[in-house]
Amino acid sequence: MKKKKKISDDGIIRLIPKKKKGFLRIIFSRFFIIVLLILMQIGILLSAYNFFTDFIPHINMFLTIFSIVMIFYLFNSDMDSSAKLTWLGIIMIFPLPGTILLFLTQNDFSNHAIRKRIEYLVNSTKKLLPYDKSLLENYNLRNSGTDDLCRYVNRTGCFPIYSNTETEYFPSGEAKFAAVLDELEKAEHFIFMEYFIIAEGYMWGKILEILKRKVKQGVEVRVMYDGMCEMSTLTHDYPKRMAKLGIKCKAFAPIAPFLSTHYNYRDHRKILVVDGKTAFSGGINFADEYINKKERFGHWKDAAIMIKGKAVQSFTLMFLQMWNIDEKEFEWKKWLDFSEDCKKYNKNGYVMPYADCPLDDDKVGENVYMDILNRATSYVHIMTPYLILDDSLENSIKFAAERGVDVKIILPGIPDKKMAYALAKNHYKELVKSGVKIYEYTPGFVHSKIFVCDNEKAVVGTINLDYRSLYHHFECAVYMYQTDCIPSVEADFQQTLGMCRKVTPETIKKEKLYYKIAGQILKLIAPLF
Repeated sequence: MKKKKKISDDGIIRLIPKKKKGFLRIIFSRFFIIVLLILMQIGILLSAYNFFTDFIPHINMFLTIFSIVMIFYLFNSDMDSSAKLTWLGIIMIFPLPGTILLFLTQNDFSNHAIRKRIEYLVNSTKKLLPYDKSLLENYNLRNSGTDDLCRYVNRTGCFPIYSNTETEYFPSGEAKFAAVLDELEKAEHFIFMEYFIIAEGYMWGKILEILKRKVKQGVEVRVMYDGMCEMSTLTHDYPKRMAKLGIKCKAFAPIAPFLSTHYNYRDHRKILVVDGKTAFSGGINFADEYINKKERFGHWKDAAIMIKGKAVQSFTLMFLQMWNIDEKEFEWKKWLDFSEDCKKYNKNGYVMPYADCPLDDDKVGENVYMDILNRATSYVHIMTPYLILDDSLENSIKFAAERGVDVKIILPGIPDKKMAYALAKNHYKELVKSGVKIYEYTPGFVHSKIFVCDNEKAVVGTINLDYRSLYHHFECAVYMYQTDCIPSVEADFQQTLGMCRKVTPETIKKEKLYYKIAGQILKLIAPLF
């Protein structure tokens, strides 16, 4: 049956009609077939392993020696200590299968091509956005350590620090959505969108209406989303459907029915650039739950940032680097030349947009967070949907609290993933013991990813406090120092705090047995989450 555009009762144009999936539709769906084929491949590998071990004499002795060798290998590797313990446990229980899995993930054969391509794109564009070196000589930047942080971040790409940049913080998806619609209407040259999730509904329908009109006006529109959307919110032929509207569209790392470590790296970024003059980032995807048009886990609390001025160039470049991974010919200057004259915005403070790539050796997202924690003198206030920490980040959080910094963390009261929730609760006891104050948002789910510190520093972006974001996802954020919107970030934190329950030693003791047991068991494999 050929699917056509459909105008629903709310007047929104959708490319895919909503249909309830019956049992047969699920069985013959692309998602089910892909999962089935991957499970078959796993079954074949396990059968081959069993067949192989049957013909090895003295198999138990062999496995014991093999495990000892792997222990020495792991402890001499440069892997994070938490990950070492995880792999150690897996290999002790499943020596050969665990070693094969470790070998595949460490060598990452399926990502060699994309790794080289990204490295080439980053290296070839490092000089496109030269930063004003005189800014780094500013006394306030040097005194706060922001100049050092800027130098570190620029080791990994082209992320200058900018002055005279307008910043506006949005404490909800609804606020960002209204601003997005307004800015899209102003587009004259191009609209670039890169989002982890796009789902058809009211929010995306309203945006799509504007995009269609803008294409007819000659505006270049490009849309990129993570390939996991093909398994949940969009069909695999969605780019073709968008092309019929004149919109260039592609999925990052679409899912195919083959076992591969390639699926481990997802594009978790949220970037919207309009004419090189305005950019948005933050936690908010284009799906109805993000503006509370659809309820999933109670009230959805999220946040975003909008910047205007020359700093938008960094987001334009981030988008183009990802877009051009599979392009043969590409242009850079054509799109970067649209940037707004920074002299137009006589604003306070400094702005540094940055990205984090899982295919290099730099943990930019984590190191920026730890830099804030380690330099804080008064407070660090954090909102995050997940709390699955490695040893380094956990120690930085505890150390900040132990030296007298007011460290507060707001987490969801209603989780979207119970296993992740259990892992977060597994950290509560040690953090609270060190003086960290933890709160849970009682109305629902917190999806904001913010750090605000000492009334002068803040980060708003896509980076969660979990292994997925810090190690395995493409991410982005905006680091701000003494910008005009930082009081708004702190005000949002305080307002949200008023709707939270505090975690105490008593509440930890009374926690559900399920979360206690699950958290302890899952901690063994936490780095794989």
